[in-house]
Amino acid sequence: MSSNSSLASSDLAFRRTTDVNRWPVRAAAVLLGSSLLWASAKMQVPFWPVPMTMQTYVVLTLAALFGWRLGAATMGIYLAEGVLGLPVFADTPTNGFGFAYIAGPTGGYLAGYLVAVVLVGVLTESRWNRSILSTAAVLLIGELTIVSLGCCWLAVQFGWEKAVTFGFGPFLLGDGVKLVLAIATVVYSRRLAARDNAW
Repeated sequence: MSSNSSLASSDLAFRRTTDVNRWPVRAAAVLLGSSLLWASAKMQVPFWPVPMTMQTYVVLTLAALFGWRLGAATMGIYLAEGVLGLPVFADTPTNGFGFAYIAGPTGGYLAGYLVAVVLVGVLTESRWNRSILSTAAVLLIGELTIVSLGCCWLAVQFGWEKAVTFGFGPFLLGDGVKLVLAIATVVYSRRLAARDNAW
């Protein structure tokens, strides 16, 4: 069996394993995912005007493993927690709470997370990620979506030159590493699920 067909079989097995209809399990997955987003926001390197966090890794991984519906629900809960004033975002409470924080420099990246979760989830469920290479391509699309929306919002506030200088350049290396980690996590998780399903 080729590596591509093997990964495709793993993807099918993973989807069968995680396609749970019971709402308590789905609710638990959403709460776990939003907690991981919260924790990853606090793992940061303090750049200006946007800190580097581990959130892109968590966002891309959850999107690929949860699918777009469960992934969007998870991101929606996380954003709702922030809007309600919980300190779930990076640099809260230092840079404010709720809508005041979202209207700040990181607002575009937060919007990018939601769009990327839906986009990556839809592509995953459409079987665009049958191989390691296509999985990498899908997650790269999600990463570029986050960065693009983040820089667009920064450009509104600071202009394009500063948006690219401070919202893109400093993150290239770190986001590249997080992208590789997300690819490895997704591929390994699917193969692990396929192996467990075979027993």
